[in-house]
Amino acid sequence: MGIIKSLLDLDYYKPTMAQVALRFFRGVPVVYGFRNRTKSVNLPAFVRERDLREELESIQTLRFSPAEINFLRASPYIPAGMFSEAFLAFLKNLRLPDFELESHDSTFRIEVAETWKDTILWETLILSVVNELYYRTVLKQNGADIREVWKEGERRLLEKIAKIKGDPRVRFSDFGTRRRFSGPWQRHVVEILAEELPEQFIGTSNVLFAKELGLRPIGTFAHEMDMVYSGVYHGSDEEIRASHNKVLQDWWAQYGEPLSIALTDTYGTDFFFKDFTPEQAQAWRGLRQDSGDPFAFGEKAIAFYQKYGIDPRTKTIVFSDGLEVEMILALTDRFYDRTQIVFGWGTNLTNDLGFVPLSVVVKILRSCGYGAVKLSDNLDKALGTPEDIERFMRIFGHTDIKRLGVKY
Repeated sequence: MGIIKSLLDLDYYKPTMAQVALRFFRGVPVVYGFRNRTKSVNLPAFVRERDLREELESIQTLRFSPAEINFLRASPYIPAGMFSEAFLAFLKNLRLPDFELESHDSTFRIEVAETWKDTILWETLILSVVNELYYRTVLKQNGADIREVWKEGERRLLEKIAKIKGDPRVRFSDFGTRRRFSGPWQRHVVEILAEELPEQFIGTSNVLFAKELGLRPIGTFAHEMDMVYSGVYHGSDEEIRASHNKVLQDWWAQYGEPLSIALTDTYGTDFFFKDFTPEQAQAWRGLRQDSGDPFAFGEKAIAFYQKYGIDPRTKTIVFSDGLEVEMILALTDRFYDRTQIVFGWGTNLTNDLGFVPLSVVVKILRSCGYGAVKLSDNLDKALGTPEDIERFMRIFGHTDIKRLGVKY
């Protein structure tokens, strides 16, 4: 079998968003596209196009098994009825649509164009495959013994675990599927974390590993929600601006309080705090920070809640941008007594074995034929054509032009 052996080997925010797509936007056409943000790496020099194509075609042969469907229906960590029987029936019959693949300009052009509900699961599957193929070649070129590489990875992981154990206030989950070194390594990391940090490690974004290891699957929604909605509601600048809150309204209608962690930076955090109503702030459990300065974000979030008479200690901030253990400990020191904090730890957790990690993404390029945009609190992470980015900056009053680089 190929690198991906199960359609559950993806992040939990994929099925949660897919259910919204099925319920509200069955026929909305989108285009997803792959981007390599590590410009110094010529991907086709490491990954053969033929091998990549074969792996992606192998994924298209996969189907959700009855046991996998039942996990989404009846896991003790997933609230009963979270996934409707109509959605589970949709997954049972799902075949991932065709893709376009070609080597282009020192990278790959990988695009998938179909309805949102049918394409949405491709994202993390594509990223996992590209990463694993890349590191197989890196190992060969370095003459590295995989056993020695894993040994080094374990050494680094145990150093992190020792530091985390030293501060029992820290609570975190694994967010590392998209840029992992390999599937077997991520699973190994998750197993060690669950054994060594049972009170501090709260779960994994990887649905397959949650199923196999008896853990809580973690995740809500990603930037693509806002990006797709901006194409659906594209009649005017005002309609585009309003689409941001429409995402929050529809998400609440589908999931309510259990999954009410709002991603804040698609069009910039400053706009988010203007658009997030006092009623939503009161009802939603918390916020996720994914770009920019996490310390500045935490202060803004606390001030925002206090402005509306909400005790920040009743709300949660999920920090998830390029985390390393030192940053996790520093953020804990700053905010632990002032709000609830959780960390979504990704690349540095599941891809720290001595090799430079890739920064690769699969994002919405077009929705309903319109160019999609992500602005972020770090313009080096912005996505979209220059013309569309300029327009969306105007629409959302985005004036924060900091470029902070992209580490992961």
